[in-house]
Amino acid sequence: MTRKLILSSPLLEITISRLCQELIENQINGVETVILGLQPRGIFFAERIAKELSKHLEKAPSVGKIDATFFRDDYRRRETVSPNSTDVPFLIENKRVILVDDVLATGRMVRAALDAMNSFGRPAKVELCVLIDRIYNRDLPINADYVGKSVNTLPTEKVLVEWTEQGHEADRIWLIPQPE
Repeated sequence: MTRKLILSSPLLEITISRLCQELIENQINGVETVILGLQPRGIFFAERIAKELSKHLEKAPSVGKIDATFFRDDYRRRETVSPNSTDVPFLIENKRVILVDDVLATGRMVRAALDAMNSFGRPAKVELCVLIDRIYNRDLPINADYVGKSVNTLPTEKVLVEWTEQGHEADRIWLIPQPE
């Protein structure tokens, strides 16, 4: 199987705009909203969400980056670990936290991120926003509140998200076969 294009411009920009409209519609009066992008690839999507929201809100939400590597349940089972930086320059105490990742697959990374967030306070509410939801691949009962696109994938397939911020010529999302 060759790789298959799932999403690209201009549909990708329309999808991000739609997700932002949903986030705005579900704002909680009197509660500050902050965005936490999951390292490594969720941070690019989080920045895009924040940029789009700033066009529609008086005060743009603060954006942070959270790395859940050391909170993963398979942390000690991996031969090599490549942690990323965590940069949360604000407390999340009593705030609405939008946890952002590019792809939701098994749910294990989201569970780990929820554990990692505890160091920064107790939020009023946590919501999950993902660009791609790999349905039927969950190991844990975790679902996103905001989904750009749901994709039915096989266990032998992987979703690859390419952002221009990573040096790619265009933003594209691919469904590719897993290497054997």
